[in-house]
Amino acid sequence: MNFSYSEKVKDLQKKLIDFMDEYIYSNEKLYYEQLDAKDPFSKIPSIMEELKEKAKQHGLWNLFLPESEYGAGLTNLEYAPLCEIMGRSSIAPEVFNCAAPDTGNMEVLVRYGTKEQKEKWLQPLLDGEIRSCFSMTEPDVASSDATNIQASIIRDGDEYVINGTKWWSSGAGDPRCKIAIVMGKNDPDAPTYEQQSMILVPLDTPGVTIKRMLPVFGYDHAPHGHAEIEYKNVRVPASHMLWGEGKGFAIAQGRLGPGRIHHCMRSIGAAERALEELCKRVQERTAFGKKLSQQGVIQEWIADSRIEIEQARLLTLKAAYMMDTAGNKEAKGEIAMIKVVAPNMALKVIDRAIQAFGAAGVSDDVPLAASWANIRTLRLADGPDEVHRRAIARYELKKYL
Repeated sequence: MNFSYSEKVKDLQKKLIDFMDEYIYSNEKLYYEQLDAKDPFSKIPSIMEELKEKAKQHGLWNLFLPESEYGAGLTNLEYAPLCEIMGRSSIAPEVFNCAAPDTGNMEVLVRYGTKEQKEKWLQPLLDGEIRSCFSMTEPDVASSDATNIQASIIRDGDEYVINGTKWWSSGAGDPRCKIAIVMGKNDPDAPTYEQQSMILVPLDTPGVTIKRMLPVFGYDHAPHGHAEIEYKNVRVPASHMLWGEGKGFAIAQGRLGPGRIHHCMRSIGAAERALEELCKRVQERTAFGKKLSQQGVIQEWIADSRIEIEQARLLTLKAAYMMDTAGNKEAKGEIAMIKVVAPNMALKVIDRAIQAFGAAGVSDDVPLAASWANIRTLRLADGPDEVHRRAIARYELKKYL
């Protein structure tokens, strides 16, 4: 395995780092100041659209699509270090049109969408004109086992009728969110992994109701947000079906592989920024007669953080390399491992930084508390740690049967 970066990737890394330094960090505070205090889901901060235009001008747009005519033509391994840089700021992924869940939804449309579906939904997403959400998880079942999903997608003539309640549909609060990919059962009598389908549902379709927005540790994540959505007798044309009936699980596996690489590399980027903030802070503060940086326990934190970040990065790059060279199926063990390793590592590093900052660390004066809250959710998103550990153990045990 060769993890050295090509000249193309090095050039993009430099461009991204320069862009982050010049435009992103300095505008993070302004972004949140521009949210409507009374209704933060009502409008998009104008600075975001300004930054998106700058990103397009700098050739830093749609970098995520692997080996596709729609994106930069990067492999998962090539995109990984770029995704890490974007993960240093909560607003950066959207600036470069590389934010979840749009990235996964665009990949689904590229791989499985019809020409009509691509023209109507993929192109506006690629242009950054609209946003999307993904409706899979349900409040009344343990959705970590996706076979439990109860929402129904039933054929009725030239239409499908969707019924069910979904939650944690991230992005649905955004006024630009126009389309949802909904997963549900169309045939409960089919083989277990052929019962589910995915279908495109415009959010302005009659019967679609956003019941509430769900906070994450008190953060509303506006204007993006996470919604509970009711689909009640929602009718969409049969042409909105993705790939075909019973293909829901197959689509999910294709969607989640790259997405997990993205989540993990962004987590590593967040950890790197937290470690930087920690190192700066402990050299500025004095306690008990010497700088915090001279305290042995602080030095241990710094050393452990560096070791853990490097380990997580190498494992994630290995997973990306295997996806590129052997496919998602062969890389499933590594993909499961990074999903456990990266968020847990980032939480440890961020927590040490919070501790070094003292009370300031849990405030909004620095991005550490918000970063911790975001990454804590990743131990649940795309499957909880326990599900991935179960899979890893099973892969390992098979070697000895």
